[in-house]
Amino acid sequence: MPLESPPPKYRTTPEPLTTMPPGVPYIVGNEAAERFSFYGMKAILVVFMTEHLLNSQGALDPMGEAEANKYYHLFESAAYAFPLIGGLIADAVWGKYRTIIALSIVYCFGHFALAVDETRLGLFTGLALIAVGTGGIKPCVSAHVGDQFGTTNKHLIARVYGWFYFSINFGSFFSTLLIPAILKRKGIFADYIPERYAAACAFGLPGVLMLAATITFWLGRYKYAHVPPGGREFLRETFGPLGRATVRRLAPLFFFILFFWTLYDQTGSAWVQQAKELDCRIFGLDLEPSQIQAVNPLLVMIYIPLFNFLIYPALDRRFPITPLRKIGIGFVLTAAAFGVSWYIERLIAATPPEGPAPSVWWQILAYVVLTAGEIFVSITSLEYAYTQAPNRMKSFVMSCYLLTVTLGNFLTAGVNALIEDEAGNSRISGSQYYALFTILMAGVTAVYIAVSPRFREQSFFQGEAAPADEVA
Repeated sequence: MPLESPPPKYRTTPEPLTTMPPGVPYIVGNEAAERFSFYGMKAILVVFMTEHLLNSQGALDPMGEAEANKYYHLFESAAYAFPLIGGLIADAVWGKYRTIIALSIVYCFGHFALAVDETRLGLFTGLALIAVGTGGIKPCVSAHVGDQFGTTNKHLIARVYGWFYFSINFGSFFSTLLIPAILKRKGIFADYIPERYAAACAFGLPGVLMLAATITFWLGRYKYAHVPPGGREFLRETFGPLGRATVRRLAPLFFFILFFWTLYDQTGSAWVQQAKELDCRIFGLDLEPSQIQAVNPLLVMIYIPLFNFLIYPALDRRFPITPLRKIGIGFVLTAAAFGVSWYIERLIAATPPEGPAPSVWWQILAYVVLTAGEIFVSITSLEYAYTQAPNRMKSFVMSCYLLTVTLGNFLTAGVNALIEDEAGNSRISGSQYYALFTILMAGVTAVYIAVSPRFREQSFFQGEAAPADEVA
């Protein structure tokens, strides 16, 4: 039985504006703080598991590289599987706002568990709670920002998703630089953080930011349009002709996108391991291997205005730059980025033990290419999943899209499980590993280019009725 609808003090439909809705800054601010917490925690996860993990007696008991990569991607899989549950709860029972508030509290407890217990028990408990929290709110937040737009300002929705994505990377950039420095007690942190509490502080700060994200979102409660949950009507629509038609229409595209995440999310695992074999000096600074990930969000913040105001208009003058074409271009760039990583592994293997390690600038080149692919694929598909979903099914369809991240990471975890030896390390060489994923993405891209012109498209916005042909 669904909970009662939001009280009358909350708007239930978007304001008839031609400008940005007033609730958008609170949602974007919440997203920046939440992403700081998530990516800060994730930036040190593999390093923590392979260098700092303790057993129940308090002695050092780290994992091997392949084992750590496996658990990293299983966590990613779980974090992007729970959106399905969060989306169903939001669209059918609680509504997006209540779902976000409730699961954000669960999220905070996950960070607390990681901060107070450095054993496998604390690790797996914390990651489980964070997976439930971040996964459950993820489709709701991205759909909630879209719900603030109606027919009079729907032309601004692509821009707001660009800035929404900018906020994600704004938080990610600073946390990816700061949290690894806290864990390693670099710079000023060596004077203020005892070694015994380095991991606790490194995991604790993201928890503080998650609490700040929750408070920021709550402060905007009177500014939002609170679209009521659909109840039984949502269930009838989701599992009826309209829902089935939507799933059939979007499933082929989502299938291809999962392979993008199979490669992309290895920036937090395999690319961190690769950076350990490189010379990580940049402009005279010695960076931690896990800090190199900060290149990605920095590039995203540079790329978003560059793509919106220069690259997309330039491409559109040559041929119509549709969402499906953007995604195809992104796939090509993703395969090329892993081709660079494949080359880096060959450089590492050819470097004599007494010679200098290859420069991390090679990996930065890979990030330059991969991040361009991310702009083409990730931002486009996020907006596409929202606009292509019927109005009562926004969170649910968004959660189905996020399952592509789950399946992509599950595939990566499966590969690492297959190549893991008894010590938790890999049975195959680094160059063979990257060759496998480069060839896989190239093949997927070729098939996508051949079949994507057959995909059907249909947009839905709040305040518009479902087209008759979609209901039939």
